[in-house]
Amino acid sequence: MIPFQLSEAITTLERTSDVLNHLLKNMPAAWLTSNEGENTFSPYDVVGHLIHGEEADWIPRATLILTKGESQPFEPFDRFAMYTKFKSKSIDELLAMFASAREQSLATLKSWNLTEEQLNLKGTHPALGTVTLKQLLATWVVHDLNHISQITRVISKQYTGEVGAWKEYLSILK
Repeated sequence: MIPFQLSEAITTLERTSDVLNHLLKNMPAAWLTSNEGENTFSPYDVVGHLIHGEEADWIPRATLILTKGESQPFEPFDRFAMYTKFKSKSIDELLAMFASAREQSLATLKSWNLTEEQLNLKGTHPALGTVTLKQLLATWVVHDLNHISQITRVISKQYTGEVGAWKEYLSILK
């Protein structure tokens, strides 16, 4: 494990949009809309979920920590808001929306010039209780990576029946 470094977190967060574009742009619709079962996300859903996160989670919650501390809990986050907010958008529209929203979020984050003292400021999560700004930002990075992993796993599973005996060696299909 490595300790949290804001500059490294920003570098990782800056890459997510490009990774998603390379993975999903011009992908056949069947690959974009497949999921792993009830209450799971397709690659298309993930992009909408990430956009909603830019709008309602990371920077709004960081702002709350910086301005209100623990005195005002975060608003609960609707993990499924993308199903109604973005259902009429194409994947290309969603990818462009995400790129723009992420760019704005990172511009805001960079403009704060956060100190170690600020990174240790506390806020109140409605389900988890006390959290720090550093934990929120580290979670943002891991959340991105988690969903990139999810996308590649869901896409990979489309060929589960096609790989034959090699399935035994492909841990992503298990």
